[in-house]
Amino acid sequence: MSILVNQPSEILNASGLSSGYGNIPILSDVSLTVADGEFVGILGHNGMGKTTLLRTLMGHIEATAGSVRFKGEDITSTAPEARAKLGLGYVPQGRQIFPNLSVWENLKFAALSSGDRDDRKLEEILEFFPRLKDLLTRQGGVLSGGEQQLLALARCLATDPNLILLDEPTEGIQPSIIEEIAETLGDIRRTRGVAFVLVEQNLEFIGQLSERILIMQKGRIIRELTSHDLTKIDLAHEFSGLE
Repeated sequence: MSILVNQPSEILNASGLSSGYGNIPILSDVSLTVADGEFVGILGHNGMGKTTLLRTLMGHIEATAGSVRFKGEDITSTAPEARAKLGLGYVPQGRQIFPNLSVWENLKFAALSSGDRDDRKLEEILEFFPRLKDLLTRQGGVLSGGEQQLLALARCLATDPNLILLDEPTEGIQPSIIEEIAETLGDIRRTRGVAFVLVEQNLEFIGQLSERILIMQKGRIIRELTSHDLTKIDLAHEFSGLE
């Protein structure tokens, strides 16, 4: 007798994806899948197409070939705003919060953009971000880099995503807040079942969070590693660009 084991369903499927900027091709025939609640890392040297991949998945860059399916729906030609309404979230490199709005106003704007006017939802989200609770009236532009990153994550969560595309969240962040960000992402995944695709150069951070790590080189995914593989010094240096 065979025993059926419930497998997590696929939330994202990119197949044969290519894109670029004008006449300059960047991505070439990229395929990847993400399961419900899965945490997938993407590692590679600078300039290998990692950010371009996230922007293409989110719809900010038009795919020139291939397809993107999200929750079973073909979104290859869908606008970014519509992808967000379907539950695809994006925290870009550089955070891009509203510097002249308060922390609360940043969160409220994100919630309203997704059609949610209930402040109780924002209060629930802030339970993941205790550091922000004391900063609600402070303008986003005066926060530290780490605080801005936490705000960017909280703002994305306010749109109620099922999958978050996360680009270099530890860049320029002090170590104490990096650990706080890692714990927060883990809590969000465990309690809300959110899946993540993480682009990151910090090997400890990406290894701590990711179940699978995809290696990008010259616009292609060339290899898949486990977090254990990152403990092998030669591999880590080869794919992260560390000296």
